[in-house]
Amino acid sequence: MKNKSLSTSTIPTWCPGCYNFQILAGVKNALKGKEKNTAIVTGIGCHGKLFDYIALPGINTLHGRVPPTCLGLKIAKPELNVLGFSGDGDAYAEGIAHLIHAARYNSNFKYFVHNNRVFALTVGQPTPVSEKGFKDKTNPKGTKTPPINPIKLMLASGASFVARVFADVKQVEWVTKEALKHKGFAFIEILQPCLIFHPDKGLKEKTYMLEDEEHDKTNLEEAMKKAEEFDYNSINENTKIPLGIFYQTKKPVFEEEIRK
Repeated sequence: MKNKSLSTSTIPTWCPGCYNFQILAGVKNALKGKEKNTAIVTGIGCHGKLFDYIALPGINTLHGRVPPTCLGLKIAKPELNVLGFSGDGDAYAEGIAHLIHAARYNSNFKYFVHNNRVFALTVGQPTPVSEKGFKDKTNPKGTKTPPINPIKLMLASGASFVARVFADVKQVEWVTKEALKHKGFAFIEILQPCLIFHPDKGLKEKTYMLEDEEHDKTNLEEAMKKAEEFDYNSINENTKIPLGIFYQTKKPVFEEEIRK
């Protein structure tokens, strides 16, 4: 059932069939009953329109500045559920320094990265997670650099909750509920192919759930091994993309520590 209490009167302008609709629906379903104590922060990009389509207070902030804005909200009002949303360009290019320190600080907010591996709002330039050889008008011969691996980056940076899902309503709803139970910084990457500038070339068919393989999410070494299975490069017949919770642990929360 749709969570109509979080709907706004604004008509969405995402492309018909955009996976952002799936993400929006999943988040709204997960937040049912938590509306009075939740705020959101969005960045710049296609994902940022979510701010207009979900009836919650918050801030549509500057490009790359979602994590520090979320941190400010948590310091000012620790009782709030704070959810931050970025695109892969917003999070991994302009905002990558903030992302690393958000993992290190372990503030109790949840950070979702809509990853379509392209700057879609500005019509198709490569981001730090675009595959080597990706072509667009600015790189007609293809990019020459390999992509970063955000899951490995977050594990190495000390994030206390690291997950990845596909842009499916049920997966997004499930991981949002799990992240909200977690006390500390939760990093959730959502793989969402761009229908126009980076279509799904068999990406979803290459995924599998870590929970189905009884993955030990408390084991950092095992989490890193699973993170290395997908290098964000070209998809081929041998590609395996694990989804689910890679790692979860308990650590001191930043806003509680500074109050001591």
